[in-house]
Amino acid sequence: MARTKDFDEAEVLSKAVCIFWHKGYNGTSMQDLVDGLGISRSSLYDTFGDKHALYIKALESYQKAGGSQMCNIINNTASAKEAIKKLLELTMRDMLNDEQRKGCFMVNAEIELASHDTEVNDMICRNEQQFENAVLSAVKKGQESGEIPNSKDALALTRFIFNTVKGMQVSAKSTTEKAFFDDIIQTTLSVLD
Repeated sequence: MARTKDFDEAEVLSKAVCIFWHKGYNGTSMQDLVDGLGISRSSLYDTFGDKHALYIKALESYQKAGGSQMCNIINNTASAKEAIKKLLELTMRDMLNDEQRKGCFMVNAEIELASHDTEVNDMICRNEQQFENAVLSAVKKGQESGEIPNSKDALALTRFIFNTVKGMQVSAKSTTEKAFFDDIIQTTLSVLD
């Protein structure tokens, strides 16, 4: 007879995101996970697999939540420029409200593991493609409405915006000055004129 789990998998996964996000993959030991998740080592292995499998599930969970939030902004904001501004401001708020200065979990994973972990690299590439597709649709919508000049390359603008977001996420690890990010947002939006 199968034993029932006495914990909520989603809650445990949420805790795993926090642990990996704070300590990184290499800085997190199995004992850190056992202690931080509040489940036994055998339950951890039975439910999530090894440390790497749990890390991948944590990244997927983080990506799904962030992707949903981004798509919601893009799909529910009439103005393309306003949608892009909201994305940039969301990034700023998330970074400034993070007292631990963890940065972005996905960017941290890219820096720490993507160059030598194909599974993480593949996930990063899928995440970046999702972002690119969403922002590109907003830019093209803005060009169709005349809000963004057609003379500008939509894909190049999209990649510039994406690089700006990643830069903000990395910079937030060392600065919490709102004016710093406001300047970046205003300059980025001026490129759309």
